[in-house]
Amino acid sequence: MGAGSSSLALESEGGSGSSPSRPSLDDVPESCVSSIFMYMDPPEICKLARLNKTFHGASLADFVWETKLPSNYKFLVEIVLGQSPESLSKKEIYARLCRPNCFDNGTKQVWLDKSSGKICVAVSYKALRITGIDDRRYWNHVSSEESRFNTIAYLQQIWWFEVGGELEFEFPAGSYSLFFKLQLGKTSKKLGRRTCNVDRVHGWDIKPVRFQLSTSTGQQASSECYLHQQGNWGHYHAGDFVVDSTNTAPLKLRFSMMQIDCTHTKGGVCLDSVLICPSEFREKLKQF
Repeated sequence: MGAGSSSLALESEGGSGSSPSRPSLDDVPESCVSSIFMYMDPPEICKLARLNKTFHGASLADFVWETKLPSNYKFLVEIVLGQSPESLSKKEIYARLCRPNCFDNGTKQVWLDKSSGKICVAVSYKALRITGIDDRRYWNHVSSEESRFNTIAYLQQIWWFEVGGELEFEFPAGSYSLFFKLQLGKTSKKLGRRTCNVDRVHGWDIKPVRFQLSTSTGQQASSECYLHQQGNWGHYHAGDFVVDSTNTAPLKLRFSMMQIDCTHTKGGVCLDSVLICPSEFREKLKQF
């Protein structure tokens, strides 16, 4: 009886009978969360930012997103976005650079891979030197939803096949690969379904196409490949190059592909663009 009475007395006084409040995520300091975010990938940060106000606030910290941006982000903001880096938050810079951003009169695009923050660059065929491109007997410009530039070049037939281009760009340190995006056959849609006409494809199995790449730092690469994959886009590897961390100046690239054996014609190929991406992405591409 006495024990029961004292227990009731304690509860009524709000003593040891009341359970203490448990700590929650809201109690974690925002600065601590931001420090943790520095070691996480951008998609993970964005997911956790939806948990509560503390995590959302931590996800906005400039020092978090500066660790995710490439070393040349100021160059990209000024040249590609046309703005001052100081006028945008680091998170906004990252988000905008993850979208395809056109430059050089819309003939080139640059974007960041959302997960890694690594740089990719695409160069439209319109920025390349192509033998006979202005002669409609050889080449046609074709609208295409399968191109990031919405237009591709279709070769009907030619004796001398040669495509070349140049790019001057400030790449972050790392290893990169360069590809030509090609397709044998001409794509169209019938009744909403994708079809590819390969009737004009010829000459690519007789001699290989030669791909070449050189840089202003003296690096060179070359390869040869028969074009044989019909009906689907493929990335044909021209070569790799390395950007050293001590090289802060823009790098000049020269690249080409040619099949200039004039003993036979060749045709029926579509040319979309040139792609430059980190070499670690090669496995993601359908390449030859």
